[in-house]
Amino acid sequence: MKGSLTILCCFIAGVLAGLFAELPAWVTESDLTLWVLYALIFFVGIGIGGDATTFSVLKKSNVRIFLIPAAIIVGSLAGAAGASVFLSDVSVKDAMAIGSGLGYYSLSSIYITEMRGETLGTIALLSNILREIFTLLAAPLLVAWFGRTAPIASAGATAMDTTLPIITLNSGKDFAILALFSGVVLTIAVPILVTFILT
Repeated sequence: MKGSLTILCCFIAGVLAGLFAELPAWVTESDLTLWVLYALIFFVGIGIGGDATTFSVLKKSNVRIFLIPAAIIVGSLAGAAGASVFLSDVSVKDAMAIGSGLGYYSLSSIYITEMRGETLGTIALLSNILREIFTLLAAPLLVAWFGRTAPIASAGATAMDTTLPIITLNSGKDFAILALFSGVVLTIAVPILVTFILT
């Protein structure tokens, strides 16, 4: 819980700094966040590579490793379809298209904007960003309540990049490989799912 509160405080501090502080151009106009993300993933990679037992999870899983991304796809689409019942302005098809973004907000929102318009594209963008933020903040609770694969499911496609460090921290280094694998599969699946649902 302490880690989640720290992340939340850092996020709020960043929002406040962006709103009220006069920040230098190299902070606001550069790819600084991208390089920080690269550094985080590099250090996660060192942690995975330095643990001899990490890759044993892949050997034990065999074909069953595909069940994780498959379950995430089914759960995300079913959840989105269920949510559409409470949204009078969003059809089941459109809700499922939003859900098929699987956390990959940049690509899915572009696809949906082109195929369904800016309103639905914006909803997709916000929905998938909130999925990522929820995973970053709630990962310890997800592990405590639902098990070590729960943050991987919550993260969706972002399990291979932005949420990988927090998943590794809370689920363990041995689950980092599963998260990476699931994230890669889901990232590949996003454009296929979005296009299939909307056409």
